Amino acid sequence: MRRPVLLLVLPLLLTGGCAAADVGPADGPRSPTHGAAAFDQRASQVAEAWRPGPDWRTGYVPLEGPTLLTGDPGFTPDTEAAFRSGWYRADVPIPPTRVGGEIRFPDGRLTLPLVSAAEAYRQLDQGDPLPCPGRPKRPGRPTPGGPTVEPGPDGWATSAPQTACLPLTVTRVTFGAVPVHTSRGSAQVPAWLFTLRELATPVVRLAVAPTAVTPVPEPTAPARPLPDGLVAAQDLAAVNDARLTVRLGVGACDTGIRPLVWERPDVVVVGGGVTQATGVCPDVLKLEPVTVTLAAPLGARPVLDVFTGAPLSIAPR
Repeated sequence: MRRPVLLLVLPLLLTGGCAAADVGPADGPRSPTHGAAAFDQRASQVAEAWRPGPDWRTGYVPLEGPTLLTGDPGFTPDTEAAFRSGWYRADVPIPPTRVGGEIRFPDGRLTLPLVSAAEAYRQLDQGDPLPCPGRPKRPGRPTPGGPTVEPGPDGWATSAPQTACLPLTVTRVTFGAVPVHTSRGSAQVPAWLFTLRELATPVVRLAVAPTAVTPVPEPTAPARPLPDGLVAAQDLAAVNDARLTVRLGVGACDTGIRPLVWERPDVVVVGGGVTQATGVCPDVLKLEPVTVTLAAPLGARPVLDVFTGAPLSIAPR
């Protein structure tokens, strides 16, 4: 999915230029082939400052949001807008009964309180969309008393049914478990799956009660500017065994964008290198995805941003 350019909300201390580094081996960091010594030094400091509390290894710390997709939903612009805005309507009863369940981690199991399907649906549903003049209130159904085709050269090119400005329609609710990236690796987490008439795959709402979720720890690295040529990692776009897709925060005119990674058996630190433009450039921050392959599978290791020292979460899907 393409994402819009974001206004710069972090200082431009995030951007600068250093050469790319090779991935360090699993038994310790390795010196960069092309001289990214500044990144290695900063990454080492970030790793040494990482001191999470005991819940990081014993509790439930999800590293992605509570609303997920189980596959390609087949979005149209309208259905994606409805999903991102939280517009839903129910064509079936939503059961209010609570159920039991547990999270299955690679290193054990944890029983936590869950929410009912009705509570999960209330968390999903963020209200109703505004009406769209001249468009049907329901897909394929004309608005009573209103035109389905706007007259004039700028009107609809055809009278075929248009996607309405409507919530997504829930047609079925089931209880199950889905894989979630957590501080203890990939876990099977109880979830409510909402089948929707307009999408090809269900929308998932994780069923763990909010009071049982441990928040991600605050950054522990010193809040110092990055050396010139280094940029921060914003989040993870994907995690697949030893392969990470990281989104870097880069300047609008930066070139030579490349990932930098430093790893040891208990932690991974990521960032990026850029070549900065010398002329006038818009003061905006872009999210640039880059992919790195670690020397060993990620497992339960945290992925830390080289600027803040914060553990990275998977970006909303």
